[in-house]
Amino acid sequence: MAQYVMQDLVDRAALADAFGIDSAATSYDEIGSPIDRRTRKVLQRHHIWCGDHRARHLIAADYANFDYLVGMDSYNMRNMRSMVGGDSEHKLSLLLDWAGKQRDIADPWYTGNFDATFDDVLAGCTGLFDHVTREL
Repeated sequence: MAQYVMQDLVDRAALADAFGIDSAATSYDEIGSPIDRRTRKVLQRHHIWCGDHRARHLIAADYANFDYLVGMDSYNMRNMRSMVGGDSEHKLSLLLDWAGKQRDIADPWYTGNFDATFDDVLAGCTGLFDHVTREL
């Protein structure tokens, strides 16, 4: 969800050439799976395009290839640190940190509340987008 929300913010600002946005899993559960149909419905209601994304696994090289690696919850963060070999360049953060909220985003697969997750993701992505565009 966050990948598409962030891409939508970037596209609306006509800044696609300045950003490289991707998403990667920290567990193997959903590797190769398409976006959840309930996530797709929420994004469509907000007129956010979501393509034929297939889940891929985070790899150590992602740390060198991206300026920001953002997790949805503390479980993601622990896995990310382990998978990329630490965070010597301070690239890892929780998405809601960018919205001034130091808490995890609830996984809607467990809660069933895809709208609440969308609201949190939008708040975090907006904060990160504002931060990054100030640096351009």
